[in-house]
Amino acid sequence: MVSGYPRFFIHLSIQKLARIFEQKYGRNQERCMLFATQRVAEQCRSFMQSSSVNSRLMSLLICPEDKANGRIIERDPRTQSDCSSTASANAHIVLFPSDSFPIAKQFWQHTGMGMSSRLAEHCLSMLPEELTQAKPSSSPPITPRFLGKAFNKHYSVKPQSRPTSPPLAKPVPIGIGEETLETDHSVYLEERYGRNLPLAFAASAKRALRRRVAGVLIHDTNHDHQGEPSAGEKNLVVGPSSRGVADVSENDVYLYPTGMAAIWNAHYIASATRPAAKSVCFGFPYTDTLKILEKWGPGCYFFGEGVDSEIGDLEALLEREAAQNPNTPPIVSLFTEFPSNPLLRSANLPRLRALADKYDFLIVIDETIGNFVNVEVLPYADIVVSSLSKVFSGVANVMGGSLVLNPRRKHYAALKAYMNTVFEDLYYDEDAIYMERNSRDFQRRIRIIDTNTSAVCEFLRSRSVAVGAPSAVIKEVFYPKYITAENYEHCRIKSPGAEGGYGGLFSLTFTSTAASRAFFDALPCYKGPSLGTNFTLACPYTILAHFAEMDWAVKYGVEEGLVRITVGMEETQLLLRWFDIALKAAEGAAS
Repeated sequence: MVSGYPRFFIHLSIQKLARIFEQKYGRNQERCMLFATQRVAEQCRSFMQSSSVNSRLMSLLICPEDKANGRIIERDPRTQSDCSSTASANAHIVLFPSDSFPIAKQFWQHTGMGMSSRLAEHCLSMLPEELTQAKPSSSPPITPRFLGKAFNKHYSVKPQSRPTSPPLAKPVPIGIGEETLETDHSVYLEERYGRNLPLAFAASAKRALRRRVAGVLIHDTNHDHQGEPSAGEKNLVVGPSSRGVADVSENDVYLYPTGMAAIWNAHYIASATRPAAKSVCFGFPYTDTLKILEKWGPGCYFFGEGVDSEIGDLEALLEREAAQNPNTPPIVSLFTEFPSNPLLRSANLPRLRALADKYDFLIVIDETIGNFVNVEVLPYADIVVSSLSKVFSGVANVMGGSLVLNPRRKHYAALKAYMNTVFEDLYYDEDAIYMERNSRDFQRRIRIIDTNTSAVCEFLRSRSVAVGAPSAVIKEVFYPKYITAENYEHCRIKSPGAEGGYGGLFSLTFTSTAASRAFFDALPCYKGPSLGTNFTLACPYTILAHFAEMDWAVKYGVEEGLVRITVGMEETQLLLRWFDIALKAAEGAAS
């Protein structure tokens, strides 16, 4: 593999910058991890120390002058006395023994707070050419998370079997300079990816993003105001939030470099503002969420089904813990996804909220899959988190995350005061500009994706065991319209003219491994991790996310042969043809 999902596979530009620092500052073949701020680097070092790994921290201020000087000048990042440009960048380096790299990688993967690849590229652009063009060191390459020949094929399909989708933009040939592009294509690139928006407008782009996530924009527009994102204009009139809590504002929204960074920080601030106690993970979540709750703090109670019957078990646990320690909340927080990934189950949020009010704990809801165009979950939460890297962006060329505080909740004042004191803007400016550009039409895109996904799932479910179809190879279609539907419907937006759908993600289970493999291999779409893309993307989810713990995942219904699919903006009839091809291949393999 030469590339992969950024938290699992460290971007090549970041690897290149790390090798330069390892060669210059490493002792005895030390490896390193790179971060944008000293606080995050210190958190990485603390995590490694908890595993009895000694590490050390270096901080550098890299300036454009370094390229002309022919060397890296070691400066104190707290001062810029000899930097003549605002283009300087901080690099915070955690160095550690090479055999401890897997532990450092856990921090990188779980927290999502590693250095941005765009920041790494900016740093490289300021370093002397003899460093950036030097041959790679003997340090081992970053390997994919899972090893084994059998699994690499799941990242792509043969080129000839991948039909081109009309809505996708024509790719730019690698190596062609921007000045050689045709005028209309160059304008498209600028308007779509933000190349005509100076970095000076980053603060405005972030303001636009916070307003968009807060739901306070009366009219979101695709047009700039004198080069500035109009949604981020300082004096723009905004209205009550459409998130179900009218008084939430852009000041209640916090941006992070990834969705996992938002989740990690939600856990961090909950633990910092409430009495020490375990957390609860309700429902089978995306893998890193559970790892965060288990590895940071006192631990986690896991209710892996996430269905109504488990709420009784949760209440019994709360009663027992409250009886033992009546002066302390039985848990610090409850994390749940709405709906969950990959089983698309939706928790009974009214019942969970009632327990939270009774036993005084926080509820953190990850709305990435449902998204706030489709569902209204903020009224039930103390904190709502989301991965903006997914359908909010759609293009899969930038990462981002958001955290929203609910101003109507009991602990809002304490959470807000803490954030006012400790919040650190980790979101790299150029990433924010790309994200702002990508997200301008997110509501329109989501509605197209909702419609497509509904049509595809209706077709597949009509041929499944779940509805009694004869000789079916599909066991179940996991989609919020069919799975824990009553809970999802309770939160689905039903406003006239703005009715929410069921999202763009679904999963399939099959009657045999052969059928699962045949379906996946024959499906003529892109293959790989992530979700929420404007193009259809499929992955063998359990193999990718739980390869080392598949027996454990199967206990909660996440079968080895599960195929997860995120539907894009292709024409509906084209999608139906694709899935018909895959289904016929699966039926042929099973016969």
